[in-house]
Amino acid sequence: MSLFMANPGQIFSREQLLNRILGYDFEGNTRTVDTHIRTLRQKLGSEGKRIVTLISSGYKFEASHGGRV
Repeated sequence: MSLFMANPGQIFSREQLLNRILGYDFEGNTRTVDTHIRTLRQKLGSEGKRIVTLISSGYKFEASHGGRV
């Protein structure tokens, strides 16, 4: 979450998220990121909507949701 909050609006691919968070090239299935994103959204409740999925691109965090900060 700290990576998203430090870079609002920036799109991160699954590979980029794994590399930035784990600090090395991940050799496993990059779809594991989807599971972590889903868990993070659940923990954030209604604010989880701010983590946006961009099909074929990755994920981004919207700092402002619906015109609110």
